[in-house]
Amino acid sequence: MPKLAPARIQSALRGVPQWRRRRTVITRTYQFKDFVAALKFVNRVARLAEQAWHHPDIDIRWNRVTLVLSTHSEGGLTAKDFRLAKQIDHAA
Repeated sequence: MPKLAPARIQSALRGVPQWRRRRTVITRTYQFKDFVAALKFVNRVARLAEQAWHHPDIDIRWNRVTLVLSTHSEGGLTAKDFRLAKQIDHAA
């Protein structure tokens, strides 16, 4: 899957407005009522990631989960990243 051009990235970001671009990745932090709720969310993300065969970097800090998406094999952002970001948002 080819890396997206900057204009395509800007367009794709409008579809996932709570995600932020940081160089070659997009990232979002989710907050939950407690640690157990955060882990349940991470498990939902894991199932989506396995289905897509595209795995985010995950950082868990008690009730906060930060996800980072990038297509490492392409050296940047692809449509795959934005597709999974949308799926994750629906699972939140």
